Amino acid sequence: MTTARELVARHVFDGMTIAVGGFGLCGNPFDLIEAVRDSGVTGLTIVSNNMGTDGKGLGVLLEGRQVRKVVASYVGENRRFAQQYLDGQLEIEFTPQGTLAERLRAGGAGIPAFYTPTGAHTIVAEGKPTTRMGGRTVILEHAIVADLALVRAHHADAAGNLTYRMTARNFNPVVATAGRVTLAEVDRVVEGYLDPDLVQTPGIYVDEVVVASARAPEIEQRTTRPRQSEGGAHVEA
Repeated sequence: MTTARELVARHVFDGMTIAVGGFGLCGNPFDLIEAVRDSGVTGLTIVSNNMGTDGKGLGVLLEGRQVRKVVASYVGENRRFAQQYLDGQLEIEFTPQGTLAERLRAGGAGIPAFYTPTGAHTIVAEGKPTTRMGGRTVILEHAIVADLALVRAHHADAAGNLTYRMTARNFNPVVATAGRVTLAEVDRVVEGYLDPDLVQTPGIYVDEVVVASARAPEIEQRTTRPRQSEGGAHVEA
């Protein structure tokens, strides 16, 4: 069976743009991300909602200084990311979260650009064409088409159709459509074919599938509180 490392090695090159699914550490294609790290490619532009955390998810690419630019909506959980940016080693293109999702969706749909009021009259609009529509100022945002898209799904079938598990769906469906090549890391490949009514990403968008390695779920922030046991003693939830 082909490994994630072997799969990624076929497609990566220096200076490429990679779109990656996930939200925080939820729905991250960890094996595929680590395969990109192990490939040694550099000068990457990463398009993702965020860059994971220090040493986890996309954070591992920052550790190896493999990333030149990041297009993201949130970077607050990664100290290394912030430090590289402040040191002038990393370029960041901040994009409102909904706009980022739409830029990826538009890329997959073949729509080169669209207008949105989100970010008008803010630094988000700097350097972008604006016009008036419906009595509001709107800014032109360009679609994103990545050289490579990496996604994490729950189930796949022989045709590459995908389903996602609960909130791990997040950015994965739009990322899957936005890659010139899309690789999917999945929990399981089912026998036969998925029920068409349950398919969330059609296999036409997916080039190759690899089964994820077994690992404990990553939790970005764990919060517990005391709760009362039946006997009256306090225990940690």
